[in-house]
Amino acid sequence: MFKGSNPETAGMANDIEFSFNALSGSARRHIRVFQIHQFLDRFAMGLTVAVVALALTDRGMDLFQISLLFGVYSITTIAMELPFGGLADNIGRKPVFLAAVVASLISLALFLSASDFYVLALSFAFIGFGRALRSGTLDAWFVETFKASAPNVDVQPALAKAQWANAMGLAIGAIVGGILPDAFGSVAQRHGISIYDVSYAASFAVMVGVLIYTVFAITEEPRPLDPGALIKGFTNVPSVIKEASRLALKHPTLSLLLTALAFFLMATNPVEVIWPTYAKPMLDQGYANTAIGALTAGYFFSIAFGASLSPRISRIFKRRHAVTLAAIFACLAVVQVALAMQGEIVGFVGIFILYSVLLGASETPASSILHKCVEDRQRSTMLSLRSLIQQLGAALGLVLVGAVAEVYSTPVAWIFGAGFLGLAVILISVLAMRLGAKPE
Repeated sequence: MFKGSNPETAGMANDIEFSFNALSGSARRHIRVFQIHQFLDRFAMGLTVAVVALALTDRGMDLFQISLLFGVYSITTIAMELPFGGLADNIGRKPVFLAAVVASLISLALFLSASDFYVLALSFAFIGFGRALRSGTLDAWFVETFKASAPNVDVQPALAKAQWANAMGLAIGAIVGGILPDAFGSVAQRHGISIYDVSYAASFAVMVGVLIYTVFAITEEPRPLDPGALIKGFTNVPSVIKEASRLALKHPTLSLLLTALAFFLMATNPVEVIWPTYAKPMLDQGYANTAIGALTAGYFFSIAFGASLSPRISRIFKRRHAVTLAAIFACLAVVQVALAMQGEIVGFVGIFILYSVLLGASETPASSILHKCVEDRQRSTMLSLRSLIQQLGAALGLVLVGAVAEVYSTPVAWIFGAGFLGLAVILISVLAMRLGAKPE
């Protein structure tokens, strides 16, 4: 986004980090408003992310049904993300985000009110709907407004502040979401509800706060409504997919990379979804949910740590990103098998943290390869195709691995899933040979 920035302002990239007070009052206020917003929004999400699989199990869902529900989420996101991609540009970022919050509230209300699989599926569909609406809305508003209030100042340090608040909200929400069932579970049971409903009710309350905060704290000039914007979004989907697919097919590097990323998600997404149901029996039931919440927070922090290590790992492999990615995928396959073989919580936690670090380290090499293969005019289209393929891979992996987990066991399913990582390693190795030994 900043490749075309003025060279005279490039040296200011670090000024904001150390001279925050040098910004205008409106720019400082804008950053704080967005930081609070991002923290609250992710905190609301984090309250449920640690306990969702456990809550579904408590509602009588088996591992296959849990996988199907997450598959509903993925498919809904796939179906809606492309049509809604340009909606915020047409009618405004704030209205679209508010619609996303309403979708989240409907999802939480449905979840709290039912134990029926089909109602829960509708709840997960609304989560996917909200995810598609959220995508890039207020981020674009933040950048545009910041540039207006602080012209010629590099926005990246300001974005880093917002991303820090985002990550902290998610991590702290996960911890609190795990503590609540242990702390107030007995009260919930006396009222005839699931102990995990405490976390969901707290998420609903915070999400109402996000709605109110967005209405009053986020200011945006109203845009003229275009009734045809949404229709145009849907009618453009086939052409977007067609253009991106043609580009990928004409570029073997992209085809290999995207196929490998689909296999990567087929293997890893089932681990990310159902690990709490596997780890909880290893814990003392008096503090199991609190420990799951803490481990979920550790998972997010470990991914961030892995992402920060990625440049150093890349230098080990002389900046050959395909070789780096193949090595990381191979390590992930081995670690996933090791994770499946853990029967004690100490070993599980150690291996799971390592697994999470590797997940974080894998993002940058994959993105670097992709961005080097496309021109600026093709970038958005290719990113949309990447998202589409990865969500499809995640949904397919959940169904396949979830079915294996239900018929056999979770360890067998994870070892089976590691085979997809093996296929990803083969494809990326072929890609590395195509790209040659020179630095990328």
